[in-house]
Amino acid sequence: MDLTVVAYVIYLLISVALTIWVARTLSHNGRVFLADVLHGNEKLADAVNHLLVVGFYLVNLGFIALYLRNADGVADARGLFEALSVKVGVVLLVLGVLHLGNVWVLSRIRRRSALEREQTPPVPPQGWTPPGAPGAWTAPAPAPGQ
Repeated sequence: MDLTVVAYVIYLLISVALTIWVARTLSHNGRVFLADVLHGNEKLADAVNHLLVVGFYLVNLGFIALYLRNADGVADARGLFEALSVKVGVVLLVLGVLHLGNVWVLSRIRRRSALEREQTPPVPPQGWTPPGAPGAWTAPAPAPGQ
């Protein structure tokens, strides 16, 4: 069997396994974070979590498939390890960047939500001033010719 095909098989096994492990870990641990961001709405948190996992799989598996091709081919064991290290390393970087992007977006949503919860309502009116009373606001007179 050609070493390039061996590199492809090993790359696919490692990359798909890493993608599944990261997706499950993020899904399991991110659910609590999503529930907090979504004000304790567990049903919505589960739905958003599932959608994020599906998107995560689609993006990562698509990238893994597109990045499969090795233009140079693999001639020996050294080339096999070098090709695998580059490919798996890039997949890990993509997984990390996507994870950080998700966390950044969710933390922004959470921060905005926390600010909205902390805002106090405006002060109710203290009293009422009848029209024409001293100090009461009156509409400006229309300009001549209007």
